Order: sequence, then structure tokens, then C-alpha cells
Amino acid sequence: MDVPAFLRLSPAFAAAAAILVGAAVRADELQEASKLLGAHQHQQALERVNQVLSTQPNDPRARFLQGLIYADQGNAAAAIDVFQKLTVDYPELPEPYNNLAVIYASQGQYDKARAALEQSIRTHPSYATAYENLGDVYAKLASEAYDKALKLDSAN
Repeated sequence: MDVPAFLRLSPAFAAAAAILVGAAVRADELQEASKLLGAHQHQQALERVNQVLSTQPNDPRARFLQGLIYADQGNAAAAIDVFQKLTVDYPELPEPYNNLAVIYASQGQYDKARAALEQSIRTHPSYATAYENLGDVYAKLASEAYDKALKLDSAN
């Protein structure tokens, strides 16, 4: 997926996600999957994540990492599906909203990106990445508005 250079994906969950799980997660599998993702070994990373999800299908960290893998692979539809479901199941987490926004922006859907970032900020008012991305989305929306104004009235 071609993510605009000005937007940043949230690469990891905040500590709050660990509290949500309650049960012990196979952290070693998720850490290994994260390393594999960093090395762009998507298939192996996805296999590790799917192993965790086969025994703990609602684990938010595994699902989030699955979304990151899909996004890195360029499979925007699958990544959107994962992140949207996370926002339904864990609406208090800001990262899935942020990552949805990055995907939407990469598709030129800046209004959807703005809405997702605003929701991210509502869930976590001190989430700096979402504010940074929101500023970038607003700048892009402003640029598009100026371009349209110029097309409509080039003398202005």
C-alpha cells in the first residue's frame, strides 16, 4: 500500500491493549511476527499471527498486527476490515482509528481519514501521532480546496 509520506501508521499498541486481554498472550509469537514484518517477510509473519488468533481469536494485539501486515502487503481492503472490526470491539483504542485514517488517506479519501483521526483523538486526547496525521490531512484538504478555487476562478 502506498502510504502518503506525511502520514504515520501506528506500529504498536499502547500498554492499554495488554490490560484488555486479561489472559496471557503468546507474546513470543507476536514479537517474532513483528520482527518478520519488519523484515518484510509477510507470509511468515501472517502465519505466526494466525497461530495466535487460532487459539485467541479476539486478541487485540494479534488482530492489530494482522492489520499491519495486510497494510504493509498493500492489501488495503483486508487491513481496513481488520482495523474497522477492532474499532467496534475495542472503541477505546486510538491506534486502529489512526491506521484506518492512513489507509483512507492513501486512497485519497481525506474526509474519511479526518473522521477516523478525530475519533482516534476523542479516544485518546494526548495521542500525538493522530494529531500530527490530522494536521497533514487538513493541509491536504486545504490544498485541494485551493486547487479547486483556482480552477473555478483563475483570476482570483
